[in-house]
Amino acid sequence: MIDIKFLRENPEVVKENIRNKFQDSKLPLVDEVIALDEQLRQNKKKADDLRANRNKVSKSIGMLMGQKKFEEAEEAKKLVSAQAEELKACEALEAELEEKVKNIMMIIPNIIDPTVPIGKDDSENVEVERYGEPLTPDFEIPYHTDIMERFSGIDLDSARKVAGNGFYYLMGDIARLHSAVISYARDFMIDRGFTYCIPPYMIRSGVVTGVMSFAEMDAMMYKIEGEDLFLIGTSEHSMIGKFIDTINPESSLPYTLTSYSPCFRKEKGAHGIEERGVYRIHQFEKQEMIVVCKPEDSPVWFNKLWQNTVDMFRTLDIPVRTLECCSGDLADLKVKSIDVEAWSPRQQKYFEVGSCSNLGDAQARRLKIRVKGDDGKTYLAHTLNNTVVAPPRMLIAFLENNLNEDGSVNIPLALRPYMGGKEKLVPNK
Repeated sequence: MIDIKFLRENPEVVKENIRNKFQDSKLPLVDEVIALDEQLRQNKKKADDLRANRNKVSKSIGMLMGQKKFEEAEEAKKLVSAQAEELKACEALEAELEEKVKNIMMIIPNIIDPTVPIGKDDSENVEVERYGEPLTPDFEIPYHTDIMERFSGIDLDSARKVAGNGFYYLMGDIARLHSAVISYARDFMIDRGFTYCIPPYMIRSGVVTGVMSFAEMDAMMYKIEGEDLFLIGTSEHSMIGKFIDTINPESSLPYTLTSYSPCFRKEKGAHGIEERGVYRIHQFEKQEMIVVCKPEDSPVWFNKLWQNTVDMFRTLDIPVRTLECCSGDLADLKVKSIDVEAWSPRQQKYFEVGSCSNLGDAQARRLKIRVKGDDGKTYLAHTLNNTVVAPPRMLIAFLENNLNEDGSVNIPLALRPYMGGKEKLVPNK
């Protein structure tokens, strides 16, 4: 959410930003919110004048009574009463106008970074750099669930009976591999100076609307019936919510946290053939990283965050690339975003395994995450987030890139301590 003062002073900049995000239907909202904001400010001035006049007249009543000017005192009382009713109407209108302005401002997209490429959707995202040599094995790579089944490592049929489509049972070596990757990712981030955290897995609506757009909320979040609670779609939401309505000493920044959580997502919409199996599911686990920092430091932290993911994947012998998200692919709160994609030897292409985002002060403005400088002045923090690793999707990349022709799977050196020292997984089918 952008600053209403910025919008008021730079309406054409906001409109151009909307055009760059190919959301022209939102263009009328700029003029609408400017008109509402002007009405709100005029109404506030009227209310302030009424309060000041009421206080002045109220003081005069005592003086008039003391001077035994009873008729004048009664007239003054009538005036105070009339102005009280007028003030009440102003206050009701103020609340109504503030709600309208807030609702529109939460729909208008954040101002994107000038370095973001302009494009309509993810087909126009721009490759930045590749890390590692993509494999082209001289044997056929099976579909990921077929690989898992050779280890008796997955049961989708039972999961459908228990919970429906989009759920799974992981078992045996595959389940252990899943947990090993999560544990390794946790320690990897701790070694890079991040504080480990396990957050709440449910958050209130006030946090949900503070960290994401209404469109994202509808597409992702599961609501707990009868409660003001939602299951988290990513621990980033709960982690950023940790700082709601806080004033943080500038000297304490940055906050660098890495969090583990299960994640729950509706995953609305149609998906392609490659998204069957465990590619796109309603429940998964993830290691996340978030940063709360000074505004001038967020570009540096943005680059550090996505580099962490690249480095971790490379220690697991998985080739990756970074992809700059174009304007039309950015969620409304994001200033800039880079996706990390892993190489799929089976598909002979890259696919997304993580996303790094700088949200500027958008989340901080909604959640009132403030910083107090050494000069005593307060300002809004910047927030960033990035996926460290999100199995089981990450397992697809791991299994394909470490698969041998005989069906065994190599365990990279970095992961062996988490797998009981095993160097290979050997299928039992």
